[in-house]
Amino acid sequence: MILTRRALLPVLAAIPFRRPAPPEIVPHPVKPKKTRILFGGDVMLSRHVGRLARALHDPASPLRDLAPVLRSADIAFVNLEAPFSDRGPLMEHGMVFKAEPEMIAALQTAGVTIVSTANNHARDCGGYGVAFTHSWLRQHGILAVGSAPTAEAAHAGTVIELNGERFGFLAYTFDQSNGNYKDVDNRIAVMDIPTMRSDVTRLLETRAGVAIVSMHAGTEYQPRPNAQQIEFAHAALDAGARVVIGHHPHVTQSWERSGNGVVFYSLGNLVFDQFQRAETQRGALAEVVFSGKTLESAALLPVDIVRTVPRLAAESGASAEASDASSASR
Repeated sequence: MILTRRALLPVLAAIPFRRPAPPEIVPHPVKPKKTRILFGGDVMLSRHVGRLARALHDPASPLRDLAPVLRSADIAFVNLEAPFSDRGPLMEHGMVFKAEPEMIAALQTAGVTIVSTANNHARDCGGYGVAFTHSWLRQHGILAVGSAPTAEAAHAGTVIELNGERFGFLAYTFDQSNGNYKDVDNRIAVMDIPTMRSDVTRLLETRAGVAIVSMHAGTEYQPRPNAQQIEFAHAALDAGARVVIGHHPHVTQSWERSGNGVVFYSLGNLVFDQFQRAETQRGALAEVVFSGKTLESAALLPVDIVRTVPRLAAESGASAEASDASSASR
């Protein structure tokens, strides 16, 4: 029997039709983006640093040589050791610092993202200088942490959102008066472990995925961290901070990995006019790399300071060796 096409149609219609199952799509996990942060120590744009810049007619000169290095980072952080002010005479001598307003060009040229303003020179230009410094930094697109227009804002920290993560910064100082004041300016965050713990907890619970703590502390010119530095740094890590950055001793000190975090006890000077010791003319940049919220790597980049101007040291390969500073300081 020969079936025609017309005769086959009812037969074909009776056969159930099943669509082939679509291929299973297996989602590939999205790799977290990496964020590279560079941290520098004390940047003092007053005194002989300012005098040299004026002689060169180049207020950016203190950080011009290091600018390509700092600009290569996603975030660049330094401790601003001299407040800005547009009042009063030039400060070319002594222990009271004042950075002339035009010296902001050094930070801008270097691509500095954020500075700590919590240090013992924060009030060198009085209450006016505290406010002017914040305003001047803000006008030039540079963030500040450690002091703020109000005490509440100083302890809230500063958050930078980048590469899908939020990096929260807090900063504290062991002293805010430089021997010139008996009162306390609550706009400048002073080191107090219970307060810091509360600040870190609140920051991580409400605004940031990563907490970074800066501490201005230590004994000047000593190569080892003191008990206050160690206790404060480890309390910050225990509270949830991933990085603790130290400055003030004017010389570099040890650094260590601890659990999921890292502590750099002192990065020494970055821009300074301390020529009396070889150690004060050497500093370091701390380099940390995050993969998402995870601290992936940490290293130290040695810096030489030549006539107040920092440059990567000849042995510019990153030093990845951390030490147990807690035991070394005992």
